[in-house]
Amino acid sequence: MQLRWNDFRTLLMLVIAGLVMSEHAALAQKNEAYRKARFKMVSEYIEREGITNDRVLSSMRQVPRHEFVSEKLRPDAYLDASLPIGFKQTISPPFVVAYMTQIIDPQPEDRVLEIGTGSGYQAAVLSGLVKEVYSIEIVETLGKAAAERLGRLKYNNVKTKIGDGYQGWEEHAPFDKIIVTCSPENVPQRLIDQLKEGGRLLIPLGERYQQVFHQFEKHDGKLDEKTLISTMFVPMTGQSEEQRRVKPDPLHPKILNGNFESDDNNDGYADHWHHLRLSTLVDVDAPEGRRCILFEATERGRLAQGLQAAAVDGTKIGSLQVHVQYKTDDVLAGKEDHEVATVMFHFYDENRRAFDTVSLGAWSGTQNWTEVNKTITVPPKTREMIIRIGLNGATGKLWLDDLKFVPRPR
Repeated sequence: MQLRWNDFRTLLMLVIAGLVMSEHAALAQKNEAYRKARFKMVSEYIEREGITNDRVLSSMRQVPRHEFVSEKLRPDAYLDASLPIGFKQTISPPFVVAYMTQIIDPQPEDRVLEIGTGSGYQAAVLSGLVKEVYSIEIVETLGKAAAERLGRLKYNNVKTKIGDGYQGWEEHAPFDKIIVTCSPENVPQRLIDQLKEGGRLLIPLGERYQQVFHQFEKHDGKLDEKTLISTMFVPMTGQSEEQRRVKPDPLHPKILNGNFESDDNNDGYADHWHHLRLSTLVDVDAPEGRRCILFEATERGRLAQGLQAAAVDGTKIGSLQVHVQYKTDDVLAGKEDHEVATVMFHFYDENRRAFDTVSLGAWSGTQNWTEVNKTITVPPKTREMIIRIGLNGATGKLWLDDLKFVPRPR
């Protein structure tokens, strides 16, 4: 029987409608998966790690972090990790974003200046918490992409521009809060000038691979300072970085506070180690000095760790002779291969892309203090490395002390 045109058109429309409905259903399913991942991110990596501000937690649950990374990195968008966004820049881990946001204590009528737009994620988190956000990015391509993204996602109270963030945004000053998401060596004077009396400024200060969050409040034109936790941020690109007094030495990499003796601000966290989770400094039974560090976890997959970064030139440094002492109590590996008690070395290339990892071992069970000496190879394309210590998703107790290495030329 011959199909008439009207019948064919009706059938075609039904097929198209079915395809559209199927596409909408698939999109809804994907969005629901992202929503669940976002809520899990907040509960596992943010709320239980000490972030208590309900408004901040709510914003972190709402902002679609997967929209701020590339398509290929979206499966990792809701992990507590920094991810590359191009031009040697990264999107900060969710905990760091939530921590910084809580520290500045955002209020509904605040006008906030952000230095270092990056992907735009921090600005998006602030958007629903304050009246206006002014954000500056020095890398033109990143700044344009962030502006487009923030506009598309309708964060309409975020204003962006491309330029040197350390100069501030004078025509919109003064600001109630200033948040700096890149790391200078000292507080830029322009930012001090543009902070409102009684305002708060949060900034990571220090050397390229060794930074500490500093909170400042402005009273009578002067800054009252409070030292917070260690961290690591990408520095501002260009002249500010070139003018650093203390620069990285990739020919002489070393571990700082590898004996875990230093805690200058007495906050219970080992100085020079950042992204610390489930760690305690203990004075009992340390094999070297008076202190060691203890990682303790009861839930498989939960991070108990510490990180430290260093510059290393793999064209000149061929290996590291590593030494550490460890003790374990009832350590059980997690579900994933990398969820083991150990010291790991993650290697990064000139574009800050991770490409290789070497581990000292996978320690388990119960064992008294044991010395480990191991030579690990440094790949030639290495330009940076991150040292990761801890249980890393395993359960039990792990004590570490006397961690150090000697670089050997290629």
